[in-house]
Amino acid sequence: MLYALVFFTGSGSPTPKLGIDLQGGTRVTLTAVSPDGKPPSKDSLALAQKIITDRVNGSGVTGPEVIQDGNNLVITAPGNDSDQLKSLGQAAVLRFRPVLNDPQSGSPLQIPVNPPAPTSTTPKPSDSAKPSGSNAPTSGSTPPPSSSSPKPQGAPVPAAQTSTTAPSSTAASTTAASSGNEGEDAAQQAKKIADAKALRQNPNVGTDPNALKAALDSLNCGKPDPLKGYDDPAKPLVTCDQSGQYKYVLGPKFLDGAQIQNAQSGFDQQQAQWVVSLNFKPDGAATWGDYTGKHVGEQAAFVLDSQVVSAPKINQKILGATQISGQFTQQTAKDLANVLSFGSLPLSFNNSESQTVSATLGLSSLEAGLLAGGIGLLLVIIYCLFYYRALGVLTLLSLVCSGAMVYAVLVLLGRWMGYSLDLAGVAGFIIAIGITADSFVVFFERMKDEVREGRTFRSAVPRAWVRARRTILSADAVSFLAAAVLYALAVGGVKGFAFTTGMSTLLDLVVVFLVTHPLVVLASRSKTLSKPAFSGLGAVQKAGVEMRSAAAATAAKEA
Repeated sequence: MLYALVFFTGSGSPTPKLGIDLQGGTRVTLTAVSPDGKPPSKDSLALAQKIITDRVNGSGVTGPEVIQDGNNLVITAPGNDSDQLKSLGQAAVLRFRPVLNDPQSGSPLQIPVNPPAPTSTTPKPSDSAKPSGSNAPTSGSTPPPSSSSPKPQGAPVPAAQTSTTAPSSTAASTTAASSGNEGEDAAQQAKKIADAKALRQNPNVGTDPNALKAALDSLNCGKPDPLKGYDDPAKPLVTCDQSGQYKYVLGPKFLDGAQIQNAQSGFDQQQAQWVVSLNFKPDGAATWGDYTGKHVGEQAAFVLDSQVVSAPKINQKILGATQISGQFTQQTAKDLANVLSFGSLPLSFNNSESQTVSATLGLSSLEAGLLAGGIGLLLVIIYCLFYYRALGVLTLLSLVCSGAMVYAVLVLLGRWMGYSLDLAGVAGFIIAIGITADSFVVFFERMKDEVREGRTFRSAVPRAWVRARRTILSADAVSFLAAAVLYALAVGGVKGFAFTTGMSTLLDLVVVFLVTHPLVVLASRSKTLSKPAFSGLGAVQKAGVEMRSAAAATAAKEA
């Protein structure tokens, strides 16, 4: 069943996914430092992890992984370009840009990627920005579009399409993890960025229909954006929102996200909807108030790493606290507040460690681990064949079955969970050889005790199994508990050791109960294999006879 899943599910090769220490690559550890010197919050670290993941995915790195390790973010990826990975730890940039209006129609250049048919459009209220706690009405709907296909000059868009509620923090940005830039080197990536800037940051996109059409045609919202985090704030920008549903034409930056002091989500009782409240720093509040006073009725876009997070409509001049309202749920309002609070990252990162593992070293490590495991397995087999004879052959078959199961599980875990086998995991499997062999020893020794007491091989098996399985269950439970505690408390490669040890312990129970015990039962029913010369129990039977004879002689003397 396992190998049916291996060969008939998934599109990958039937080989385990190897960790960076086995296939070679780069590991960069970024240590987070908060401005006040206190430990960073879990929310800010989680958001930093998400933003850096988006940046590393969009940088052309194949198969990256960003994980939290205490107050650190550890970036691992194949390849040896540690400088490129270090640069990804720079704070993500949040900017405020105006949504430009079409010079002919006067409507915002906010264009749906897949516009619905005009007859099926139901107008809904769009996002709005207004003073926090104000009763200013939200913006109404705009006229329906003149065509279901957006024109370069920007046809008016219905309000149902201008609604830009923030997606959840794990939404469309994770789609950027698709490997659209796989296999590119730094020169190719730099060229893509330059080409994207030339088209999508053309100073004439807001006034020249041809420049606008070229920029829109070059923009694919379903693929990673080469400009992600690299746009020029002094030039216009043609980009998508985070959900990939709309294309925007934005003007140059007028305010930085660093000017946001805090952002909180809450439920507005008067409007009966979830809203996001912003507070700016003094300079930011002055800039925001001046801009909103001059651009009432227009949209302002909140742009994080070149993607639009939200584009509310300004209802009136806003001084002080600001409120963004729209079609938010509790979670989307919280996510937007987190982005606005931490989009420019209140954390700085120090490059505390950079480790490069060459492919040659990784291959050598894998070969050394496999050699160590092979020698250990060979010694166990030789011992079992010498000591248990036919039962040793059953041990060999059980170990082969266990190894085949482990291999299949590793392939499936790599496909389904992204699990990568590292050198510490290989060490865990080598230790597991002893755990598996120990279960055989417990069973066989208990069986020898039964034979020593005068029972036949066939009658000894069920009695020995009933008593041995309790010991096997207890021993494996202790091993699994130790592995679970180690996995919960450890970090880094030690987790891989604990995981493989615990997994092997569970597979040991499967092998002993479903393979070893049934094979021993079959052997005990075979006339050939149950012979003392083949079973290895002849010496035990002889010793049992001598012990009983000696005991009878002693009892006769005493009588």
